[in-house]
Amino acid sequence: MERLQRIMIGNGLLVVLVSMLSGFMLMFNLLGGMEIWPGKIISVPMYGTSEGWVRAHTGGALNGVLIIVVALAMPTLRLSDFMQKFTAWGFIYIAWSFTIFYWLGNASSNRGLSMGASALGEPDTIGLIAFLPGLPSVVLVIFLLAVAAKGVFSSGDDP
Repeated sequence: MERLQRIMIGNGLLVVLVSMLSGFMLMFNLLGGMEIWPGKIISVPMYGTSEGWVRAHTGGALNGVLIIVVALAMPTLRLSDFMQKFTAWGFIYIAWSFTIFYWLGNASSNRGLSMGASALGEPDTIGLIAFLPGLPSVVLVIFLLAVAAKGVFSSGDDP
């Protein structure tokens, strides 16, 4: 279990790191570039909206912290060996698929929220790449959180 915890914590920290990078994208978007000297802003080629970068920044940080919290809680979850591995790798998949979604959805014409045309716009390849990996994650995260909660509240010392 300790190995799984280290892998989870490492991935959680990397997801948070990527979310911090999206904070730079947010800043560049808000300023119209990068300030290299007070009042001197150079243009930085970028995509997306400030709202999208806020989502990538905060959502990514929370997803990374979620992995870390679950990793630290693993010893109290009373899960079988299989479910420990499934939970660990599942949360890692969820966090990275949502990270991809945040970054690519911000470049998509429909925010990567659907495979077809919607009120947000027409579908595109970038939106599809954003949408598809995250699709199983929206179900998986609910399932794994329920499994973890059940494991915490279950009686007995053995999984």
